[in-house]
Amino acid sequence: MAKMNDIKPFEKRLYLASPTMHGEELQFVKEAIETNWVSTVGENINRLEEMVAEYVGVKHAVALASGTSALHLSMKLAGGKLNPGAKPGQALKGMKVFCSDLTFDASVNPVLYEDGEPVFIDTERDTWNMDPAALEKAFEMYPDVKLVVLAHLYGVPAKMDEIVDICRRHKALIIEDAAEALGASYEGARVSGKCGTFGDYIAVSFNGNKIVTGSTGGMFLTNDGNDADKARKWSTQSREDAPWYQHEELGYNYRMSNIDAGIARGNMLHISEHIAQKKAIYERYREGLRALPVSVNPYDDRTEPNFWLTCMLIDEASMCKQVRGEKEYLYIKEKGKTCPHEILEALASINAEGRPIWKPMHMQPIYRTHGFVTCDGYGRARSNAYIDEGDIPDTGADIFNRGLCLPSDNKMTPDQQEKVIDTVRRCFE
Repeated sequence: MAKMNDIKPFEKRLYLASPTMHGEELQFVKEAIETNWVSTVGENINRLEEMVAEYVGVKHAVALASGTSALHLSMKLAGGKLNPGAKPGQALKGMKVFCSDLTFDASVNPVLYEDGEPVFIDTERDTWNMDPAALEKAFEMYPDVKLVVLAHLYGVPAKMDEIVDICRRHKALIIEDAAEALGASYEGARVSGKCGTFGDYIAVSFNGNKIVTGSTGGMFLTNDGNDADKARKWSTQSREDAPWYQHEELGYNYRMSNIDAGIARGNMLHISEHIAQKKAIYERYREGLRALPVSVNPYDDRTEPNFWLTCMLIDEASMCKQVRGEKEYLYIKEKGKTCPHEILEALASINAEGRPIWKPMHMQPIYRTHGFVTCDGYGRARSNAYIDEGDIPDTGADIFNRGLCLPSDNKMTPDQQEKVIDTVRRCFE
């Protein structure tokens, strides 16, 4: 690890991204407690659903316990449309589903919840999102697929003009995982709007580190009132409209609490402020790291990200030798070179939090036997969890190999950020 002995650690930990409270959150939670509306119904839930639907630009929003809940209900709805009459928990049975590869596994796990089979689509370098060319190749290889799960990575919108066009030509539904991208927008020639308006079924997250938080929670978004009604019913154990507890189909305990909704409701009032703060952090990193052999996570000029996390990619020629096992890693320090783990260790030494880029799904042990498609076709043979000198990995594996997420907390001061930049700079000495 680079010597950081003369850099004084932060007294309080500098987080990757932590919740930011403003006061209204406490007011709304207090009102819920004082009026005794602390369960899964109440004014905070109603108002939050209205606020998010209006902000994003959709007709309906259903507040849920998590973004994963929203993704699961999206899978059920999509499966019900594509596979009518399927048994509970088997809405996607016998169906392959194209999924973003470079993402958190919550994007993909709900495919398994409904007995589907994920097939992973490689990443493109312009936005680090699903590669439209690889998606087109995947439809050539698997022409019967009718469902695509797309994630907007780190708050950067994917290439929606191309992806929506491909999916519509192949008559495929889109589940849009906008968990990281609330407030981001895309202005293309074919489609435009905020993330959360491009899919047939949409999920957002209010997890503690997101751009807007309820401490936990998520939301299902749609323009279809029937789908919203189904999601709302399923999320409350599928209780029928009867004078007693009547259940005729499988349900789930997925509803958001009125307490969590109060926090998210108050936080939602400050989304523009949070995005502006995150963008300023991104710009300071881009400028402060300019002299180093690195780049920050890119975005397409048709997009305006929410800049949730700023990430960096080390130039290939400036990577020191490293090897990664399943849970451990090794690297050899070389003058003028570094690697993600050396930088992460250096950040930890000054009490700052960073983390690796998401490990691609096709490299995960749970999904290693599933299909994986690059723009050249079946890409499994090119993937390598242990990338050696001279290897040409797929794009997602390469970004994972050379990238890391930098501290991006919106409460970070310019002086604190400069200390982080200096810490990164010293790793190249």
